[in-house]
Formats: sequence, structure tokens, C-alpha cells
Amino acid sequence: MAVMEGSLSKWTNVMKGWQYRWFVLDDNSGLLSYYTSKEKMMRGVRRGCVRLKGAIIGIDDEDDSTFTITVDHKTFHFQARDAEERHKWVQALEDTIIRHASRTKWDSFHVSPTIKDLDNKVSEADAYLQLMIEQTKQLEERIISFTDLDEKTKCETILEHANVMLDNIKHSIVLLQIAKNTAHPINGIYHPIPGKSNSVSSIHDDVVPGEAVIQQGIELGSECMEDGRRKIRTIPSVTALVVPEMSYSSSEGEDDFFDANDIPFAGSQLPSPTSLRSFDNEGQTQLPAPKSIPPTVVNVTNRVPSVRKSRNPGNQDELDYDALYEDDDEPDVEMESHGSVIRHLLSQVKIGMDLTKVVLPTFILERRSLLEMYADYFAHPDLFTCIPDLKDPRDRMVQVVKWYLSSYHAGRKSSVAKKPYNPILGEVFRCHWDVSEDENGPSEETVPDGPVPWCKKSQLTFVAEQVSHHPPISAFYAEHVNKRISFNAHVYTKSKFLGLSVCVYNIGQGVVSVLDYNEEYIVTFPNGYGRSILTTPWIELGGSVTISSPQTGYHCDIEFITKPFYGNKKHKVTAEVYGPDEKKSFLSISGEWNGLMEAKWADKTEPELFIDVNAIEIIKKQVRPISQQEENESRKLWKEVTAGLKFNEIDKATNAKQSLEQKQRDEAKERKDSVKEWQTRLFKKVGDEQWLYTRQLKQRLPMNSTNAT
Repeated sequence: MAVMEGSLSKWTNVMKGWQYRWFVLDDNSGLLSYYTSKEKMMRGVRRGCVRLKGAIIGIDDEDDSTFTITVDHKTFHFQARDAEERHKWVQALEDTIIRHASRTKWDSFHVSPTIKDLDNKVSEADAYLQLMIEQTKQLEERIISFTDLDEKTKCETILEHANVMLDNIKHSIVLLQIAKNTAHPINGIYHPIPGKSNSVSSIHDDVVPGEAVIQQGIELGSECMEDGRRKIRTIPSVTALVVPEMSYSSSEGEDDFFDANDIPFAGSQLPSPTSLRSFDNEGQTQLPAPKSIPPTVVNVTNRVPSVRKSRNPGNQDELDYDALYEDDDEPDVEMESHGSVIRHLLSQVKIGMDLTKVVLPTFILERRSLLEMYADYFAHPDLFTCIPDLKDPRDRMVQVVKWYLSSYHAGRKSSVAKKPYNPILGEVFRCHWDVSEDENGPSEETVPDGPVPWCKKSQLTFVAEQVSHHPPISAFYAEHVNKRISFNAHVYTKSKFLGLSVCVYNIGQGVVSVLDYNEEYIVTFPNGYGRSILTTPWIELGGSVTISSPQTGYHCDIEFITKPFYGNKKHKVTAEVYGPDEKKSFLSISGEWNGLMEAKWADKTEPELFIDVNAIEIIKKQVRPISQQEENESRKLWKEVTAGLKFNEIDKATNAKQSLEQKQRDEAKERKDSVKEWQTRLFKKVGDEQWLYTRQLKQRLPMNSTNAT
């Protein structure tokens, strides 16, 4: 069995940086061993090792050279020379992990634990978890009251270590739940597989047998740096490694393998519009909802009396579906209780794989469609509708930036990342907002030719349509007639598996049209990342975004910064706003997109508050009752799925979801057999990429050329 070897850098908290190491991947034993140099490897002085059975590989799409291996409660961080070198290592590691996934160690002298034993362990771990959570909360409250800075610093250090311990307890619960649902024992020594190696860049076909065992000791000498060009090569296996019970490192007491700042269960607010896009619902791989273990939910919402008028849950006639959608209290889902399902999902995908054909289980769905989620761009409608009120083009540009940066924090109340329903082809969502009255007073005149015909000219209206299924493209449009402003956008989503994370690319653009000044502001969208998908998922945004006005020449460069693995700063955003033909920005913005952002003006010395999204009110959108909606409107389409999720009736929710998806497949087959193409209702395709609302405000109302800049 061939072995892959080469140089990589490994992150260590001892030196607070990357350290050169020589790595050897033993495909036969399922071990990744590392040494301070190639010479130490030849002498058998191993610095540490990583057991690959049950390991999870992770990459960060924002960095093309680093990757992680998570196993045995530890996360090891590695850095390759470039993207190509990382790809070779990741592919070889994944192949080894897959080959060892089905091999187990049988010990005839060991009595396997019973289900009762595992249940007791789970209960014991959960009890410790609850105690730790309570004690940690008390410590946090005490720290706030401290006035002595030294005492406060000491307690903050204790709190940090307590959070690490909490994470370890949660991991133990995950592993116990997985063990409970596994038919065979786990971990152990692996037997060689006959035949040739499938490792990356393998150049040796013959296996050279050997009986020597590499020394298991750890050298305590100084770190060694080897000069020269890094390389990856494969060599014949000459040893049979003894697999240790746990992965280990020479500096294990210093936690160089674990990012203690990455607390996966720390609550974070959900971004809404383009954060974690759901995957294509017409997939080849369908994951069933777990039946043997009912979903465990934390902070389950008590059933609201107004939702069910009858005490009988099965009486659907007495169910108030509108109240289901208006209830913003989204219960958290503990992914550990569904460990076997999530592990089954991960076993079917590889790093970099497109998730189009993977269907996620129903229990992690958020109770609304993606089309409704896009409406969250206007959770602060006044910030959008006041853009035309500003007389100076510079002020209008700054206001567009303010509205845009404030549009990503308004999401569900849940601290856990959930995915919205995948809109089916032809699905439509409509809503509107009541905004502050303008100087002319409220208008009672309706807009029969607008996107929401029953709404008034003084209201902000919104409509969205799923215009394509393959690829999944959503188009949406908003307008305010009296303010003479509109927004047209389309988003094509593409998901990618990153090991412990999921990346969703939001491809497309939106255009703000200000009719009074004949101006357009073109915006793009950040990528969304679902992190810690094995424990408590949370969402962050990442990537570069631009806002530009071709008519005025103003533009803005925005950077959504993902959390670094060695830091604890989440949800950071920076922005630079430039004037026409200017190379130096006149405004710099920094802060958190789900919190406070500060502005630093070029002509001022002190920064000032730009916006605090948590200090401004979220205006509730108004939606027509389901009884008055058309059959293809989102809330009416998904009402049975929503009811099943609300009352934790997962089987009913899954069946309702599958029924909708099957109906869509049948209709697609019927169109294919009759050689008919799908015809959109509200949007039309212009060119190869653009999707435009068919009756935009600027087509119905004339431009005001007198105010044009």
C-alpha cells in the first residue's frame, strides 16, 4: 500500500503561527503522521499524528491554501503551498477516510455497551452540560459587575476556558448519539486492502512489506526548519503503523491543534436575504427524517392558542395558517440529536462538491420560502424610500450604502442556522410595508398596474418569482410610487460543500432606480456560509461586494469578512465610498453587519456612528391572508409543511414537502413530453443573465429629466 508524503505548515498556538512539518500519510493504517523534518521522519521520531477514521476534512473558500482535519474532539489546521497542493492532499485524505470508514476493530475480550449504557452516558453528559451552562452564565453576569480591571481580566480567562469545556461536553454528546445509532463498534486497527493504491500522484505500484514499527515517542527538542523546495511524492509502504487510541500532538498541553475561540454553539443572529441558500429540491439523494429518535428541540415554543383554535392537532379545519407564518419564534434544532442523519449526509459528499443533488432533512427547515426571505432587504423600508429625498448625489450614494448594509441582519429569532424552503418553479410571493407619511400626506389611491394591485401609492410593495429551477434563479422587485423609486434584482444560487461548512454563492445583481434623478445604483451580493454543521450551525457572510452608479460616478467597495480560525471576530464588514474619478475614498465604514457600524469621513478626525441595526425598528411586512392567495403563492403552497414544522410533526412536514416536489417533477416531465417551455408570469429574461420585472415603475412613469445630475 503506497504512502503519500510531503511538507505542509501546521498551525500551533505555542508559537502563535505556522510551523513547517514533514507529513506522511499511511493509507494502510489510516494515519497522518508528522515530523519536524524529513530526517526525523527517517529516524522514526514522530512529532504527532492524526487518526483519519471518522475524520472530517474542511476547507475555507476564502483561502485557497489552508484546510482542517477534525477528529477526536480536536481540529488540526494545515497550510499547503498553493491551491493545487492543497487539492492533492485533500483528495488523498478523503480517499483514505472513505476506505477506513467501513473497517472496524473487533475485540473479543471487550463487552460492547448496551443501549441503556449509552442512554445513561448521554444523560450524564447532558447533566454536566446544563450545570456548565448555568455556571458559565453566572460567571458572565459577575464579570459585568466587576470594577477591578485585573479581577475582570482573570475571570474572562476562566470564562474562555469554561467555554472550551462546554464545547468538549457537546462533542461528547454528539459522539454518544452517533454511537447509539451505529450498528458496529467504532475505531481500531485496519487491515490492508489488496490491490494497488488510489492515492494521489502514486508512482509505486508494488507494496514493500515490512515488520518494523515506527517509534511512538515524542521528541521534546527545539523546532526544526528545513530549507529547500517543498514537494509531495509517494513512496512504498515499508512499515506497519500502530494506530493510537487518540490523535495527539507534541504540544498537546498548549492546544496547538484546537481553535479554542471557535465556539460553535455561541448564538448568532441570522442574516436573511442571501445568507444560507437552500439546495435544489429535485435531488438524486433523499435523506429520510429520523424515525427511531424523535427530533430534540431546545427552547421549543409553546403552542400559541391563536394558531390552533381546536385542541385537536389533527383537526386541520381549525388551523389558522396565517398565524403560523406570523409567529416569529423559531425553535432551535440540536443537530447532535440527528447525528446519524448528518453523518449519512456527509458520507455522500466530498470537498468542493456541488450540493445541487443533495436534499437536506426536513427538520432543519425554516418556516418560510426563500422568496419570502428576500423581502427582508426591506425590513427597514424608510431607509430605502428616503433615498430620493436627498438633493445631493453624494448623500444619495451614502444613503444607498446605509440601506444596503442594514438589510442583512433582519432574520428569524433562532440562533441556529436554518434553510428556507426551496421555491418551486413559478412560485410567487407578494407583500407590502407601511412607511412614514411623506409631505403630501397618505395616499388612498391604489396601483392596479403595480406588483401588488391592491396596495396604495404610499406603500412599499414587493413581489418575487422563481423564474428558473435548473439553475435555481429567483427574481424580485420592489417599488414605492409616490417616492418614484424601485429595485429590481435576480439571484442565481450555487452551493458548495467545504467539509464542516457549506458555501452558497449568490450570483446576480440588483438595480436601485431613482426616477427623479434618472439614476441607477447597481449592487451585487455576498456569499453565505453555514458553519459548524455537525454541532450548532451558524451563518456568516463573506466576499467582496460593489455598489456603483454609472450616471453619477460614485461607487462603493464592500468587504464582508469571514471569521479567521485563530480569532473570535465574527460578522465583520468594511466599506470604502468613492466620489467620481477619485482614487481615495471620502468615507470609510467598519463594524459588524448585524450590529454597530462606524463612519470615518476623510474631512473629519473622529469617527461617528454610521448605523446601529439593532437600535432601529424592523417594520413588519403585510401579507394577504392565505385564503385570498393564489395557488402558486408561497405561504399557500407551503402551509402544510409549515404546520408540520411548527408542531414538530416532522413526518407530516416531510410528506407535504415531497408531495410538492413530486408535483413539480411531474409537471416538468409533462412539459418535456409535449415539447413546451416554461413561461414566467412576472419577469422576463433580457440577454443571457438579466431578469427584469415586466412592468417596472420607470416604464409606467416618466423620468424626471429636470433633476437629473
